[in-house]
Amino acid sequence: MRNYSKGPYDDVASVGHERHGPADRWGEQALKVLHVITDLGVGGAETMLASLLMTDGVGRDAHVVSLLPGGELRDRLAEAGIPVYDLGMRRGGITVAGIWRLAQIIRRVRPAVVQSWMYHADLVSLLALILSGRRGSTTLVWGIRCSDMDTSKYGRALKTVIRTCVLLSRLPDAVVANSQAGADVHRGLGYRPRTLEVVWNGIDSKRFCPDPEARAAVREELGIAPDRVVLAHVARVDPMKDHASFLAALERLPGVTALTIGTGTESLPERPNLLRLGRRDDVSRLLAASDIIVSSSAFGEGFSNAIAEGMAADLPAVATDVGDARVIVGRAGRIVPPGDPAALAEAVAELVALGPGGRAQLGARTRIATTFPLSRAADEFAALYQRLGADKRTAANQAVEA
Repeated sequence: MRNYSKGPYDDVASVGHERHGPADRWGEQALKVLHVITDLGVGGAETMLASLLMTDGVGRDAHVVSLLPGGELRDRLAEAGIPVYDLGMRRGGITVAGIWRLAQIIRRVRPAVVQSWMYHADLVSLLALILSGRRGSTTLVWGIRCSDMDTSKYGRALKTVIRTCVLLSRLPDAVVANSQAGADVHRGLGYRPRTLEVVWNGIDSKRFCPDPEARAAVREELGIAPDRVVLAHVARVDPMKDHASFLAALERLPGVTALTIGTGTESLPERPNLLRLGRRDDVSRLLAASDIIVSSSAFGEGFSNAIAEGMAADLPAVATDVGDARVIVGRAGRIVPPGDPAALAEAVAELVALGPGGRAQLGARTRIATTFPLSRAADEFAALYQRLGADKRTAANQAVEA
């Protein structure tokens, strides 16, 4: 966990992290945490929440509330025995009925902590916690999952929610950003929280790892030659992800094959060396079949799971300089300016020229496994919750004595 006051881009590979088992992480008594998130579709924040709750000891007394119904991760959480609720809201809108329903859930569950994820959930959680009557006894932590969002791409409603969060940012007990870039940007927007911490995402290196059998099987399924260099681009179609720049770069790289993976990618324009795979549930297998992970995002990224998961599979990265991409990649790849297809193509060509042995020497998997393990993120969230809870109890005791 990094306090905002620390240097923005330390060499994180040299930072040591204490390791704790489940009992150390949460103490002798399970800490009841109610997570509130906009939806449970397959996205960076949603995947991180699900992965975190699957970590030993973390999900044993957790509850999850989604503003929107459904979502691919809902069943995964429910199957793990984690209670999941939804507020019946519609995308882009916040309803009084939904806020009231969350207030009732908070009253019934009586969590020690409400942890919200993303702007809409942050705002709804604050209002519902106040309505629940438990503001004095329940810790509220907001979650920032992006950096420099271009709100002109998403309509007026998002701007309004962000501005409201800025105005109310002193009210939660803490705000957690998943990137230093996100912390910096939101300070610039006017966020003035009591506490602002950076907790980088953690990656499950057991799930995302090299797999020679999967590599051979996937390449056979997709008709890709064993010695062909394959790029993996894992992102839903969204203005943030800038698929146009990636496709323009691909035109300069006729000797490689690219996989675009994510919702909407099946409808991208055709290219001779492009396989448009759409949303897939076997991303780890597809990464095992690839050689380089590429991110072409134009703005908005905080901590990119796509980059880190590809690197966990030992793929060096080519990424645009957005969010904390530079911190994630380190020396295990190349960083280029956003919106520059020529630079993107040149960086990919450099990694292709290294050959399999040269790319392996960049140490992508080692960097992720040692610097961004899932256990570290779980430990840092737990430490924050314990500290905030202790501060709240101290303040309550002082108020009683006064």
